[in-house]
Amino acid sequence: MADATDKASNEDWTTVITPHRGWMDWRLRQLWRYRDLIALFVWRDFTALYKQTILGPAWHVVQPILTTLTYTIVFSLVARLPTDGVPPFLFYLAGTVAWTYFATTLSMTSGTFVTNSSLLGKVYFHRMTIPISITITNCISFAIQFAIFLLVLGYFMATGTEIHLTRWALMAPVLLILLAGYGLGGGIIVSALTTRYRDLAKLVTFGVQLGMFLTPVVYPLSLVPSNLRPLVELNPLTPVLEGFRLAFLGVGTVTMEQLAMSGAGMVVLVVVGLMLFTHIERSFMDTV
Repeated sequence: MADATDKASNEDWTTVITPHRGWMDWRLRQLWRYRDLIALFVWRDFTALYKQTILGPAWHVVQPILTTLTYTIVFSLVARLPTDGVPPFLFYLAGTVAWTYFATTLSMTSGTFVTNSSLLGKVYFHRMTIPISITITNCISFAIQFAIFLLVLGYFMATGTEIHLTRWALMAPVLLILLAGYGLGGGIIVSALTTRYRDLAKLVTFGVQLGMFLTPVVYPLSLVPSNLRPLVELNPLTPVLEGFRLAFLGVGTVTMEQLAMSGAGMVVLVVVGLMLFTHIERSFMDTV
């Protein structure tokens, strides 16, 4: 009788929360049910990012411009690094816009469990809604900064600078997906590990800064000596940055094979991240 009563009561529920069954139990279909929550998180993160600041959302414009000016002064005027014939400001702005999206997504996603522990311990929802909302929020920021890049690009083209779009511009959505995938995949791996090893969060900041110099962000791949170029090309973000410049500036060293390898690496990283994220999720409240 007790079993029959329990079965009847269970059938009255619209949602039954059960523990994850293994590393591959990702339950991605549930994310669609939490689409309104994802939208709410996106609005929260976007509005709170520069809340109570003097410039507010204008920082989305000011930050890449100031960063690009700094790179132009340091790497072009002082270090005199070549930029493959592209105006230095435009060259560095292209690298800054692309790299900032990846770096910001990685840094913000890596604090998913620790930063939101108070919320995650009170109510159930699919935990991946937070990393995905962060990725979408940063995509909005990227869109704003990319629009600034296009305006600057249009100005240089109107003044007669030898710059031209290529067929790689059609691959821009693919390049954006790769940047998002690497930021999301790397971020959820770090977020899972930081539940036990808090100092990894500090290593992320250092790793992002170091990774920028291991990726052709402030220098073209053509500048790398031939004996070191294979090492730089092992970086899966190298074809993405080079492809971004090739698409909109007409300069860059990248092939479809390299981009395909980068895409395969991104898929592997996301899969490993989901597996580790799912495994840690079951017990993270005991360690956070």
